[in-house]
Amino acid sequence: MKSLFPQNNFPDTYDSFEKIFNNTYDGIVILTLDGDWIKVNDSVCELFGYTRNELFNMDIQNIVFREDLGVHEKKYERLMAGKINRYRVRQRYFHKDGSIIWVLISVSLILNKDQSPAQMIWQFSDITSRKLNQDKLKLMLKVVREQNERLNTFADIITHNLRSHSGNLSTIKDFLLEEFEWLKDNENYNLLVKAIDNLEETVSHLSEVAKINQVGNDQLDVLNLYDYVERGIYNVRALAQNYNISIENTIEDDIEVKGIPAYLDSIILNFLSNAIKYRSEERSPTIKLSFRVEDQYIVLIIADNGLGIDLEKYGKSLFQMYKTFHLHKDAIGVGLFITKNHIESMGGKVEVVSEVDVGTEFSIYLKKA
Repeated sequence: MKSLFPQNNFPDTYDSFEKIFNNTYDGIVILTLDGDWIKVNDSVCELFGYTRNELFNMDIQNIVFREDLGVHEKKYERLMAGKINRYRVRQRYFHKDGSIIWVLISVSLILNKDQSPAQMIWQFSDITSRKLNQDKLKLMLKVVREQNERLNTFADIITHNLRSHSGNLSTIKDFLLEEFEWLKDNENYNLLVKAIDNLEETVSHLSEVAKINQVGNDQLDVLNLYDYVERGIYNVRALAQNYNISIENTIEDDIEVKGIPAYLDSIILNFLSNAIKYRSEERSPTIKLSFRVEDQYIVLIIADNGLGIDLEKYGKSLFQMYKTFHLHKDAIGVGLFITKNHIESMGGKVEVVSEVDVGTEFSIYLKKA
């Protein structure tokens, strides 16, 4: 066998090459252009479970998984034609014990002095565990998608039926009052009216939640964040003036995010409304909106000096449905739940920092346009 580095001419180079070749973790093989193996390292023997003698006295094609026999063909032709310098393929092989192993193969050429191809170097990396984990993940994602589809269908049916039933009850309630006017002073009838109103409100909340679905990147519009914040401030201006609340917008007017217009409107309005609702009576209320750029996100920051939230006590349930944290007559525990779902459906997230009787700061991560 002709050595690549003749020992009598380049002793140091040869020794270094041999050490690297034999001690590398990945398998390395030197082949002729026809695919015959010239030299293999120990890692290749460990990878396939065969000794060197066994490998040199067998046709490697015999242990290639049948469906993967042709994976090199097109890339090899481009390599030999000089169109590419190297290529990679994934290929399955049969181990000596009969199991199937996935191998990532990196192929490059050893050139003659005239730059013509002389031999090939194949580098083998065992990716069996990685591939099996990928397959498991794909299977799990498929199961999750199917479950989500069933849940969405179930939610649609439930909300539709509940809406129909609550509507019927409301109609019957009105008919009863038209026929028996004395019922308006009946305590039990008034309890029934209140129960029906609560049911209709719950159905309305469930309907809003059922509408929220994960949105693909191609479904997101490019939105000017400054414009949406200004619109949100305008919508709460009368309420803010009524309580002498100062709202400051420091977002630059050219900041753009990717999102759904109705969702972004709802997100900003909900956080502003909450900041007003849970203001402190002990100090002049202020709300400040700012931003920062973080990786692929524009982070919208909404900070207030209101009542604050005890995160040690309520942190894990902060965004759960029907969870409230202050004794406010209008608090129903739906807004933050829906808002968080809106944010996440657009590929973002929300974080919160808060201290009781100091204030709250929400950081809303929105995809950068």
